[in-house]
Amino acid sequence: MSPHSTNTSFRYAEIILPLNLPQTLTYGIPIELQGELVIGMRVEVSLGKNKVFSGIVERLHNDAPDAYQIKPIRNIIDQAPIVNEMQLKFWRWIGHYYVASPGEVMQGALPAHLKLMSETRLEWAGGNNHENINWSDDTYLAVEALVIKKELTISELREIVSSAHLPRVINELIEHEVVFVNEGLEESYLPRKEKIVMLAVEYKGDAAMKLLFDKLQRAPKQLDLLMVYIELSMKYGYVRQSELIERSKSNSAQLKTLVDKSYFTIEQRDIDRLNYIPGQKAPKLELTVAQETAFTTLQASLEKKDVCLLQGVTGSGKTLLYIQKIKECIASGKQAIFLLPEIALTTQLVTRLHAYFGEEMGVYHSRFSNNERVEIWEKVRRGTYKIVLGTRSALWLPYNNLGIIIVDEEHDASYKQNDPAPRFHARDAAIYLATLYDAKIILGSATPSIESLYNVQQKKYGYVQLKERYQSVNMPQIKIVDARSLETVRKQGIKLLTPELQEAMTRALQQNKQIILFQNKRGYAPFQMCTMCGWVPQCKNCSVSLTYHKYTDKLHCHYCGLKTRVLHSCMKCGSSNLQSKSFGTEKIEEEVKQVFPKARVARMDIDSMRGKQRFTQLLDQLLQHKIDVLVGTQMVVKGLDFAKVSLVGILSADSLLGFPDFRINERGFQLMSQVSGRAGRAEGDGEVIIQAYNIQHPVLQWVKEQDFKAFYQSEISYRQQFNYPPFSRLIKIIFKHKDETRAIDAATDMAKALNELEGLIVQGPVPAGIARVRNQYVQEVWIKCPKEASLLDKVKNIMKTQKNMTLARRGFSTVQIIFDIDPV
Repeated sequence: MSPHSTNTSFRYAEIILPLNLPQTLTYGIPIELQGELVIGMRVEVSLGKNKVFSGIVERLHNDAPDAYQIKPIRNIIDQAPIVNEMQLKFWRWIGHYYVASPGEVMQGALPAHLKLMSETRLEWAGGNNHENINWSDDTYLAVEALVIKKELTISELREIVSSAHLPRVINELIEHEVVFVNEGLEESYLPRKEKIVMLAVEYKGDAAMKLLFDKLQRAPKQLDLLMVYIELSMKYGYVRQSELIERSKSNSAQLKTLVDKSYFTIEQRDIDRLNYIPGQKAPKLELTVAQETAFTTLQASLEKKDVCLLQGVTGSGKTLLYIQKIKECIASGKQAIFLLPEIALTTQLVTRLHAYFGEEMGVYHSRFSNNERVEIWEKVRRGTYKIVLGTRSALWLPYNNLGIIIVDEEHDASYKQNDPAPRFHARDAAIYLATLYDAKIILGSATPSIESLYNVQQKKYGYVQLKERYQSVNMPQIKIVDARSLETVRKQGIKLLTPELQEAMTRALQQNKQIILFQNKRGYAPFQMCTMCGWVPQCKNCSVSLTYHKYTDKLHCHYCGLKTRVLHSCMKCGSSNLQSKSFGTEKIEEEVKQVFPKARVARMDIDSMRGKQRFTQLLDQLLQHKIDVLVGTQMVVKGLDFAKVSLVGILSADSLLGFPDFRINERGFQLMSQVSGRAGRAEGDGEVIIQAYNIQHPVLQWVKEQDFKAFYQSEISYRQQFNYPPFSRLIKIIFKHKDETRAIDAATDMAKALNELEGLIVQGPVPAGIARVRNQYVQEVWIKCPKEASLLDKVKNIMKTQKNMTLARRGFSTVQIIFDIDPV
């Protein structure tokens, strides 16, 4: 019999708890619950003496554990499973492949409000007996609050009395028997309630409406309320009281008058947090000849292969092919996922896709509130959303019948989660998720990853090319400029914009075009240096230099968040000759304003994009041409589409190609090709200027010639020669501790254990690129493992065993050991 049936013979349940435990825990199913429990439901269980958690039922069985005495499940939280069978299979694969515990996967997968934790509550039971008790000062305050509120959580009590006195206060309340202690679970998610205004039933009709208009002719404010009500009702289908009052510039008293006259009624309702403003009607989906050819090839490819790589030059219109495939998927009764690497990209695509898919489309990413995420989760589970547009977290949602997954910009490193666990790669995880549903995968990019193209060569993936831009628009002209030409303009106070770039910017601004300037460093000056002794201000917590940010006028650490005052003299030799070295987006913004004082300049980096709506606001300003020059980090690279952008400037190509990493040429080529692709997308008059000192670097020549084939052939040959992916698997093991010796010892023991396994190449321990972060020393061990599944499993088992042995050693329990499979 299937473990999913509600069979009373199942006496035990495996429960996943949102904790970093190595496995699930077995709990007993009370007789009264045995006919009700279903896999995927949340249950309330106790752990330890006083902690209560909600866990997910992972499996039902009759195998009593021998090692420990089981505790019973306290309660069933849900009426129906919130996690389906496919999700649990997906969770198990993620945990196994990326070496993460079931609890770590659950923590990453579920919205916070679906993970209930216990919160001890004190319930008042003292009646009037408290008046004759001689309370201490702190306890008296607690009693007064309990008499009024009847119930307090420990968190609320901590706000009333100091943490130091909290245990004594609780004991005093319990000793006098004036409180009950409740350790139950609290549901964090609360539906959003709002007052909804409705037109009285007797006025719902043309004739009745005309009569109401006539009645309000002499009350202009009330008539305005009615007019705005009709507008909002037609637009959204219902009208919020708050929005009606704001839009009509009236007040609650004027609205109450209409309610008192029985023209309107007001009702409190649970409302959707996720309303999208209806956009324009979608244009008819018309493909160019090149797109039609590519789409036909795509269809044929997906009949033979489950995964197909779509390589289309920037601006080729890959999104139209995605939309066509999603429409087919929805028409067949299935769901679709459209993955993007960055939140900024979802912002621009929402309006466009909403025009095609309307209320059947949902959006999911980390900037949504916890309540919003729960609502999206439920809409996907119920099948209300047929397509979800989102970042890597969209893979966790409870799809019922998945038909296709689109992974756009599949090469992007942002698809890899770094912290916290599970450290999964969304592209690779999406491919496995698709196999569970027998769904298809389209990987799209103008500059595919080396691994994906290699899989095409090995006949694992299908392959489709789009070689020309939409409607045959020309590709941009790319020019490599020697940065030494900056010497000719330094006397004018210009340090960043070469004469060639200045001339191109002048032409673009005169033609009323927009410009993007790219530099992959934020802040004003990445570091300062004493010209007398070479001293550089360092973070006291990390092994990095401090970056000067002009908008705060402070030195910042980009690793631990430390901010400190600007230094005007050297801390080593006392000299006042401190100079800013290199440059970030803030300094570029300042120089552009200096050289082009009439230009409207904006910045797109992590510092300027804080806030839920900031992306949307900036993109709207760009689309409305309220910005002439956009300065940004790699945020500006990723698929943004602005018709008026005719010029792109890459200010420091050398900084993209000088990092000691085997992927550095691939990343540099992809970044420069992608940012170049922002130019001339509509009219084909695009121009790209790349500033560099090493202008003979081969990657720059490949970018200039837009020669992806030559780049790939060179790169794949290099990878094969040195046995890098895709010819091997990489694993990085990170060790962190405040004592450097402990971190080195733990890493050394791991390397020794791994070296006993034949066939591996183990490198390290070595200090990490940033050897100390947040006062913890960081050591790394790197493993090159042949692409053999059985050997990979042996490696993982050694890693886990050695980790447990290390943490069990005296003095090593606080060493952090982190496994990163397939690091990018």
